Amino acid sequence: MAPRKYLYVFFIVCIHWSAFAQTNGAINIGHVDTIYSSILNESRPIWIHVPEGSESNIYEPTSYPVIYLLDGDAHFSSVVGMVDQLSSVNGNSICPKMIVVGIPNTDRTRDLTPTKASSDHPFVDSTMAAHSGGGEAFMDFMEKELIPYIESHYSTQPFRMLIGHSFGGLTAINTLFERPDLFKAYLALDPSMWWDNQRLLHEIQQAGNKPGYQNRWLYLGIANTMDHEKDTLVGLQDTTVATEHIRNIIYLNRFYDHLQISPFKYDSKFYPDDDHGSVPLIATYDALRFFFKSYPVTISFEDFMNPDLDLAAKIQKHYEQVSVDFGYEIKPDESLINLIGYQFLGMKQLEKAEKFFLLNTVNHPKSFNAFDSLGECYQEMGKKEKAIESYQKSIELNPDSYSKEKLEALKSNK
Repeated sequence: MAPRKYLYVFFIVCIHWSAFAQTNGAINIGHVDTIYSSILNESRPIWIHVPEGSESNIYEPTSYPVIYLLDGDAHFSSVVGMVDQLSSVNGNSICPKMIVVGIPNTDRTRDLTPTKASSDHPFVDSTMAAHSGGGEAFMDFMEKELIPYIESHYSTQPFRMLIGHSFGGLTAINTLFERPDLFKAYLALDPSMWWDNQRLLHEIQQAGNKPGYQNRWLYLGIANTMDHEKDTLVGLQDTTVATEHIRNIIYLNRFYDHLQISPFKYDSKFYPDDDHGSVPLIATYDALRFFFKSYPVTISFEDFMNPDLDLAAKIQKHYEQVSVDFGYEIKPDESLINLIGYQFLGMKQLEKAEKFFLLNTVNHPKSFNAFDSLGECYQEMGKKEKAIESYQKSIELNPDSYSKEKLEALKSNK
């Protein structure tokens, strides 16, 4: 369907207003499912965000990668907002639209600590020690109950990311170490590697180059927990309990930084101006930019104006490579391709416009709008029979398609 005006300022201003679903005056960013876990012997509320409009598209349902978010009750709104901003708002396609699965806590210490610790540490009291060590059962819950539930109830792609902060970061590192195939990408935010006398850290260091790291991605966000000091070398030289948290994260960073496994995609960053509580927001943003660095397609003004460049083929080739990188088929965004097609149509570069509209019908063969746009292009080109054929296909896919009026007008125009 054609916009009311052709977008000649495509490369100067590209605004896409993306809002969360609104119901009865409320703004909703998700909903709550409840599943019973026989492994944990309890009901678990799960917070779910599905990109807007996906459930209502009955003609071509869209499948999405999934973020599994530990401490979901603390970080759900910020992560959902960030993903929406980077994938939709203002025309952004820095990362794909994603389902976000927030996992609120019922017994945080039990679920997010991989081993049972004693209470001989200043950070661990007797109550915490008594409740600790249920991490393996929680990982079983994620692997055998939660992930199958999400994949059977929602339209998902085989790209999963795990995000965890503090004890959640410890769980993310432990999952990467013990069950690396559960997720493609891991984000550990200031993980509590001091837990149980650095037991997990020591196991990771002793295991060395485990093959499970191959084709996994990890981002490590390190907060400044050294009071006002901003030099991590000072923290390493301090052997007191005050710097124990950051020291063990730095040791973990050094291990991953020198890991001789290829391909293992790793990056980390120390945030000197953020403490343990504030680091999740900025580090999650940086991690998403790192993980999806190769995802967005780059179209320069010169590309757009080059008469000898097959821009549609360039875009298609980009997404074919991205599909290889991410492990599932990723198609060019239908609305983006449609927008570029109408841009060329408005510039009277009809053959280029045709290539973009055809590209959408190939990548989105169940989209009535793709065939409606192609019909408009053919009508502009004076190819009446092809326009009629495209409009008929649009109506076949959706009896309520706006192609009906166009087809009637075209047929009546002798």
